[in-house]
Amino acid sequence: MLQFFRRFFQSKVGIAVTLGFLALIAFAFASSDVANTGTFGGVAGGDRVAVVGDTRIDSSDLAQRTSNVLARIRQQNPTLSMEAFLAENGLRDTLDDLINRTAIAEYAQQMGFRAGSRLVDSEIVGMANMRALDGSFDTEAFRTALRQQGISEDMFRRDLAMGLLARQMVGPAELVPQMPLKMAQRYAQLRLETRSGLIAALSAEAFAPATDPTDAQLQTFYQANSTDYIRPERRVIRYAVFGEEAFGAAATPTEAQIAERFERDSALYAASETRSFTQLIAPTQAAAQAIVDEVRAGTSLEASARSKGLSTTSVPSISRADLATQTSNAVADAAFAAGNRAITAPAQGDLGWYVLRVDSIERRAARTLAQVRGEIAEQLAAELRQIALGDGTARIEQELSEGRSLAEVAQELGVEITTTRPMTAAGQIYGTMESAPAALAPVLSTAFEMDRGNPQLAEAVPGESFIIFDVADITPSAVAPLAEIRPRVIADWKRSEGMRLAGGAVQRILTRVGSGTPLAAALQAERVSIPAPQSLRFSRQELERSGQVGRPVALFFSMAEGTTKALEAPEAGAWFIVQLNDISAPDVETENPIVRETALQLLPFQPRELADQFIAAIRALVKVEINEPAVEAVAAQLTGRGNK
Repeated sequence: MLQFFRRFFQSKVGIAVTLGFLALIAFAFASSDVANTGTFGGVAGGDRVAVVGDTRIDSSDLAQRTSNVLARIRQQNPTLSMEAFLAENGLRDTLDDLINRTAIAEYAQQMGFRAGSRLVDSEIVGMANMRALDGSFDTEAFRTALRQQGISEDMFRRDLAMGLLARQMVGPAELVPQMPLKMAQRYAQLRLETRSGLIAALSAEAFAPATDPTDAQLQTFYQANSTDYIRPERRVIRYAVFGEEAFGAAATPTEAQIAERFERDSALYAASETRSFTQLIAPTQAAAQAIVDEVRAGTSLEASARSKGLSTTSVPSISRADLATQTSNAVADAAFAAGNRAITAPAQGDLGWYVLRVDSIERRAARTLAQVRGEIAEQLAAELRQIALGDGTARIEQELSEGRSLAEVAQELGVEITTTRPMTAAGQIYGTMESAPAALAPVLSTAFEMDRGNPQLAEAVPGESFIIFDVADITPSAVAPLAEIRPRVIADWKRSEGMRLAGGAVQRILTRVGSGTPLAAALQAERVSIPAPQSLRFSRQELERSGQVGRPVALFFSMAEGTTKALEAPEAGAWFIVQLNDISAPDVETENPIVRETALQLLPFQPRELADQFIAAIRALVKVEINEPAVEAVAAQLTGRGNK
């Protein structure tokens, strides 16, 4: 339910930083999923991107953090490029994170909070991924991890100290014992309100130019929106799958091997007997003998046991040796001496005195080598194929490491090489809805990390088949040339122009409405034909039940009564004009059950809300200066524009 309220009443959506990030950012530096970007500096615009209080944030910090964040996101979205990430405001969000946690640390120090070296040491020692096999802290593993990530120990400790200060400062702000009923009462009343008004849509298509843009207009638009036309990295992969059959010549056992295996497993082929039983355990020999006497007189074993407060259990088919292991030799001797359906004499075992009824007897005669030769040969052949597969793949892996080509190995194995069409890291044939071949699924991520022409070997199906593969061609992620996507860019330009012209019409309509003209008449005054406004009437409870709230409706429920507002919705290709005419809401007393229900629903989200407000307040108290040229220089360096 809080998501419903957040959509309507938050003036700023998605505050960038969370307490978890602030407290644990240093841990991420030491984890395996943090990318190593090395050092960074000397960019245009200075080597600092911001100053927070008395602390500077260097260009290298921002560049490295941005690369780290992108590396973690790529674990879920492997096709995301740096250009696309920055186009989605990734660099600014990362900078905002850095500024927020630095501001908290600055304010914490002003308030007398400290994160001393001993506290930092205790946090490092407690890191699970820095422990040796015996559970002790592994100093060398710690330093190796930092070296692998290109992070100095001083930088790591400083970052961890800042995280600890953030935890000390923000943690208490999250400790909320309950939601005040007065606050819950207001939200409960909002849940019951009903709003009515009008909505009008001005589509970009209705205002879009009928003629194509000039070359200059198209080029200008293309350059301004180039990030919309970034193509993902594409790779052409060559591969061949093989299994045991590739080494079939070594999979035929000899007569000597068959005879040796028969001799080794002679006990398996000797005569054997297994039996199943119904078993009863009595505490004393006398009690057991009394049961035996009753059964031999005609009472069933189960009935005799029940009359004495005991129970029987079934023992499925078992050999004499196994029964002796579970009970005792005496019990096994008695059980295998009795005839079918007979009751054994009492015999002492580990748990008491055993009485067993023989339910069935299965005897298997001894088998000769001639009788089991086929079975043994099949078993040995499977084992030899596995050995041959293991030896063969080890040899192939060695050959590949020594520079042998994929074609040479495939020819040796007698397998055919398959070449894919260009495909993305997401496992999709580029430009189509077709998925990559299923055989590549186990190695796709590896194929998008390896160099071109560097064949590798991997398991395709564990224990059954292997795959050899290499990358034949790599097309880097880049903005598509205008000449290749000209029709698409023209359509986008027309849509953009349509949105711009529709926006101008919206402003004129709002001016007329502000002067007292009804919305319908204000729409008709435009030269372009615009559909008449539609009536809106919703209650919040209806929206809660629907679970889906569009942006125009969200605006409708965030407006003041008697107002008219506009909403640009590029995703819908339209502008919306929303007019709220009436709000009706019943009075709700604090004793109403819906108030406490609302309080309980909002309570889990209140700590985050207070933490966000607390962080915003701290940032307002600490002086923050941002070096915009340096930020732009970092963006250029990360995307490679700085090297051109």
